[in-house]
Amino acid sequence: MVVELGAEHAEAAAALWAEAGLVRPWNDPQGDFLRAVSGRTSAVLGVIGMLDDAGAGTAEPVPALRGTAMVGADGHRGWVYYVAVRPQDRGQGLGALLMAAAEDWLRQAGAPKVQLMVRTTNAAVVGFYERLGYADQHTSVLGKFLDPELEALRRSHG
Repeated sequence: MVVELGAEHAEAAAALWAEAGLVRPWNDPQGDFLRAVSGRTSAVLGVIGMLDDAGAGTAEPVPALRGTAMVGADGHRGWVYYVAVRPQDRGQGLGALLMAAAEDWLRQAGAPKVQLMVRTTNAAVVGFYERLGYADQHTSVLGKFLDPELEALRRSHG
């Protein structure tokens, strides 16, 4: 089941995003998470499942964040970011479940279209999105850091 996550999930989400290779040195994943869950036009959706003692190192099953999708509506389009599923949980349909929930959230927010970005270094995931009906929009995404220190950090990492 997909739920809206709260601030208490920030650390687990940031760890999942790092494990999934979504974080860059100039990113602040916990800050991104907290801004999204505190915004009026954004949220972070998640799948929380129980881990047995073998996975958690405890005698009792414990809840664990198994996947996320950050959503936001800007009044023109809906966007999906930070789609991640724990490596050991991949291939079980959680990514598709999260994307369906993200689309539902954005539809309810009034977004007529959903967009997402895939880094060129993560081309392997493009097939997943294509199977869900996503297609290359033949556009380029340009960006600019408003914080000169973050721009310097990005430049230092190529």
